[in-house]
Amino acid sequence: MKNLIIIAAFVATTLTVLACNNANKSATATSADSTGMASATKKPAAEGRSATAVKGLLDNYLQLKNALAADNSNQAATAGKALAQGFTEFDQTALNAAQKKSFADIEGDAKEMAEHIGKSAGNLPHQREHFEMLSQDMVDLVKLLGAGQPLYVDHCPMYNHNKGANWLSETEAIKNPYLGAQMPTCGSIKEEIK
Repeated sequence: MKNLIIIAAFVATTLTVLACNNANKSATATSADSTGMASATKKPAAEGRSATAVKGLLDNYLQLKNALAADNSNQAATAGKALAQGFTEFDQTALNAAQKKSFADIEGDAKEMAEHIGKSAGNLPHQREHFEMLSQDMVDLVKLLGAGQPLYVDHCPMYNHNKGANWLSETEAIKNPYLGAQMPTCGSIKEEIK
């Protein structure tokens, strides 16, 4: 009888230890699952923040492009100032190290071009010179970080004594920001960015 009690106590202790180990494994597995899910949901959120930040810059750029296409220098200046401010306030927390480096390269030039446009109200030719350089930076930016919307890289072959220039557009219809009302539909779609 004494042996039976010892065996029963041993079995009860063993079962308790096994039950505890299984509970710890379940807790660990649950923790790992939660971590995995959190990582999976963080990535789209990070990409969403980046796309939202780019969208703000892109909106100001497109307003600037449309103002130049309409030969409206004052609206172009206002959009240029807003774009320069947008680069200053751009949230880079969602970017990885390589993206931050590329963004810094783009930001320096693009912000300077936008500031020049903002300070040049009443001087469309000067604004268009800076818009040409700004447009290449914006193409590089949306290729780097995405735009969250379809875009077109349009090309005007006649601008700058037939050297040509590109710009980004939100529509398939050509609205030339370099020649404005003089030749509003001069140009063609060079590339579509999805």
